[in-house]
Amino acid sequence: MPMKKEVKQMKYLVIVGDGMADYPIPELGDKTPLQAAHKPNMDRIAAKGKNGLLRTVPDSLNPGSDVAILSVLGFSPKQFYTGRGAFEAAARGIQLEANDVAFRCNLITEKDGFLADYSAGHITSKDSTQLIAAVKEAFEKTGEIEFYSGLDYRHFLIMRNMPLSLQVECTPPHDVVGKEVSAVLPKAKSPEAETTATLLREAICKSKEILEEHPINVARKKNGINPGNMIWPWGGGEKPSIPSFKEKYGLDAAVISAVDLVKGIGIYAGMKVIEVPGATGREDTNYEGKADYALKALEDNDLVFVHVEAPDEAGHVKDYKLKVKTIEDLDNRLIGRILESLNEPYAIAVLPDHPTPIKIGTHTREPVPFAVQSPHIEADSVQKFDEVSAKNGGFGLVKKDGVVSLLLSADRSSK
Repeated sequence: MPMKKEVKQMKYLVIVGDGMADYPIPELGDKTPLQAAHKPNMDRIAAKGKNGLLRTVPDSLNPGSDVAILSVLGFSPKQFYTGRGAFEAAARGIQLEANDVAFRCNLITEKDGFLADYSAGHITSKDSTQLIAAVKEAFEKTGEIEFYSGLDYRHFLIMRNMPLSLQVECTPPHDVVGKEVSAVLPKAKSPEAETTATLLREAICKSKEILEEHPINVARKKNGINPGNMIWPWGGGEKPSIPSFKEKYGLDAAVISAVDLVKGIGIYAGMKVIEVPGATGREDTNYEGKADYALKALEDNDLVFVHVEAPDEAGHVKDYKLKVKTIEDLDNRLIGRILESLNEPYAIAVLPDHPTPIKIGTHTREPVPFAVQSPHIEADSVQKFDEVSAKNGGFGLVKKDGVVSLLLSADRSSK
């Protein structure tokens, strides 16, 4: 009697280059960074797979990575999104109870009354931890606000038992670089929230007094580096309730990212968070390490979600050359390395989460290109991975299902 041949289980990969999508740039010959970049591996996935445009941001929500990543994973942001801060806090082990609100809290550079730099010169964790400690010591005596250190310029402000915090409009600092601080301070969206808004405004302004002459900032200014001389809370959110990835798809999944937001979404979705040494969230991130850890994670998980922040950061600082480089590094050093080593049945998707156009330096809500390659998906005629080519893809414009759903549905419909 012949032995049954062992059938290997399909493995799935989703690779997100944060903010990769863009507008045509004159300096690139009116090409987008994706069109201008040398990216044979993304193009290979597009040519062997099926392509389309994916709407990741509903019209009623702001075009942030929080909303977009939920959409990519197939979790409706209209149903499950409560605010960015709660997801990021989870990645730092910060526990939230009912009516607690977690804010992302940037260290920024204020200069002559203007918001000069949303990241304080991409301040390092070594410097920023000391600055946040000084703010924490000054404010937590009141018992109204808690501070927690995060990574680099990204930290946390927690308001306990203050549900009205969600009725305060806090502007993301990367959206208002060059604006007068007094014009973009937190504003109450209801009369009841005015006390909370006032508390946040006072905290921002007082933080300048605490931080301006801190030894860390004195040294940074002496060396010609932007100081982290003010805090900026934004993205307030309550503890969300999301079904696990396993409940939704019946699969074990892992997430790889340097960014607390993406890790936090993974935590609430019951995904295993894989920490990669040297993953920074910037252009110097450990691309090879992310590839190797993704391959290792596939041994114990059905799906691995790999997120790379670097293109988004290049978009925010309006550096088109750097954005092209980060796309090429993602393609060559991460995607290529993964494709070389995959030796079992797999399906793979690649896409941005949202555009971060060089021209404006912040997120927009246009649909993003995506490509899905699977043994069970018939290839379309698209040969390149970019915003223009994707318009001719076989998927067309997808408004509801996330990429994960598309990746899995073709495989499951073949069984």
